[in-house]
Amino acid sequence: MNRALLLIAALACATSAVAQVVPFPATFKTQQIAANGVTLNTRVGGSGPAVLLLHGYGETGDMWGALAIELARDHTVIVPDLRGMGLSSRPAGGYDKKTQGQDMSALLDSLGVKQFDLVTHDIGNMVGYALAAEQRGRVTRFVIMDAPLPGVGPWDEILKLPLLWHFRFSGPEAEKIVKGRERTYLNRFWNEFSADPGKFSEASRAHYASLYAKPGAMHAGFAQFAAFDQDVIDNKAFMAAGKLTMPVLAVGGASSFGPMMATVMQFAAEDVHEKMIPGSGHWLMEENPVATVAAIRSFLDTAKPAAIAGPRGERRLTATEVDALARGGAGTGTSGVAGITTTILYGDPQVAGPYALEIRVPANTKIAAHTHRDARTAMVVSGTWFFGYGDDASKAEVKPLAAGGFYTEPSNLAHFAFTRESPATVLITGIGPSDTQYVQASAKSQ
Repeated sequence: MNRALLLIAALACATSAVAQVVPFPATFKTQQIAANGVTLNTRVGGSGPAVLLLHGYGETGDMWGALAIELARDHTVIVPDLRGMGLSSRPAGGYDKKTQGQDMSALLDSLGVKQFDLVTHDIGNMVGYALAAEQRGRVTRFVIMDAPLPGVGPWDEILKLPLLWHFRFSGPEAEKIVKGRERTYLNRFWNEFSADPGKFSEASRAHYASLYAKPGAMHAGFAQFAAFDQDVIDNKAFMAAGKLTMPVLAVGGASSFGPMMATVMQFAAEDVHEKMIPGSGHWLMEENPVATVAAIRSFLDTAKPAAIAGPRGERRLTATEVDALARGGAGTGTSGVAGITTTILYGDPQVAGPYALEIRVPANTKIAAHTHRDARTAMVVSGTWFFGYGDDASKAEVKPLAAGGFYTEPSNLAHFAFTRESPATVLITGIGPSDTQYVQASAKSQ
C-alpha cells in the first residue's frame, strides 16, 4: 500500500469527520497532569520524537483525533486541553497566552520532553507562539493554523473585521446571556467560520457544546479573549527579542485566513512556509482533514532544523549531520513510493526558489514513469541507480549510474528509475515549485 493510501486508511474514521468526533487510538493514555498551578487533561500516545498539539476555542484536544492516528505511527503525541477548557481545571486567572505557554513548558517537563514539534490552531496558535518564543531551543518545527496573533503584523486591521466581534464579548453580563444557550452561541462560530457548515457535524457540535456548558467553562473561554490586550504587550516583547528561527508552516483555510497566515508569521519568524487548505474555512480538521493532516505530516517529515542554518541561510553539513536530519516519505517533488525516504537539504520544493533534496531508495524498488514541472539535476551518491527516459521502461534505454553518476530531469519529460540488489542514495536539485505527475504506462523490470 503506498503512502497516500496509508494516509487515507488512517483517516477512514474521518469519512465520519462529518459524522462524529474522531476518536483517539485506544493505545493513548489520558492523564491529569499538574503543571504551573493548573491541572491539564492530557492524552499521550505513540512513540518517537515528541509533538505537542494545541487546540483552539470552540473545541478541545478532541479535535486532533485524526492527526493523532497518523502521527502516533512514529511520534510521541501529546494532546492537552488548555487551561480552563475541556476537562482541564479552571483557575480564576492565568489566561494570558504567556502564562499558558508556561503551562505547556511545565507539562512537557513533567513528561521528560526536552525538544518537540508544535502544531496549533486558533487560540492554540497564541499559546504556541508564546511557548516557542520563550522556549526557542526546544521547539524544532512549528505548524500554526488559521488564526492571528495579538499584536503581530496586521493585528489592528484584523480587529476591525466585523466577524470578530466576539473578541470583546466577555464579562458577567455576557456570561448571563450565554448561560443555557451555549450551543446557540457556539453554532455561530461553527457556521460563520466554515466554508460548508454541514462539515462540522451535529455529533461534534453536541459533544463540544456539552463541554462548554460545564460550570465555569464559558467564563474561562471568555477569559481567553479578554486577555488579548496583555497578549499584545507580551508578543511585542517577544518580537523585540528576535524572530523565531525554527521552520514554521503557516496554514490557512482557503475560505478563511488563507495566505494571511503566512503574512502574519513573517513578522514573527524567519523561516516561514505557506500552505492553503482547499475547501475549508477555519475548521480545518473538520472540513478537510485529509488535506490538513497530509500538509502537517509532510512538513514535519521534511522541514529542516534551523540549527543547521548560518546567519545568511547558508548550509554546511557533514554526512553525519545529514543523517541526523528529519526524514519523510512522500512530499512535493518526490515519487511517493513506499519505502523511499526523503530529506530536504535546502529550500522548499513547494514554493518558488532553489531547493535540494536527498532520496534513499531501498533495494528492488521501482519508480514508474513520471514528470516534474520544474527542471532538475541529480547525482548518485551511493549504490547503483538504473535510470531512463520515456513513458515505459520496457521500451526505453536504461543506464546504470554508480556513485558519482549524473543525470538531468528536464521539465515535463517522462523518466523512471529503479534499484536492483542494492539500495541507492541520490541528490536532486531544482527550482520550485515542483510536483510529480505519473504517466499512464508503468515501469517494468529490466
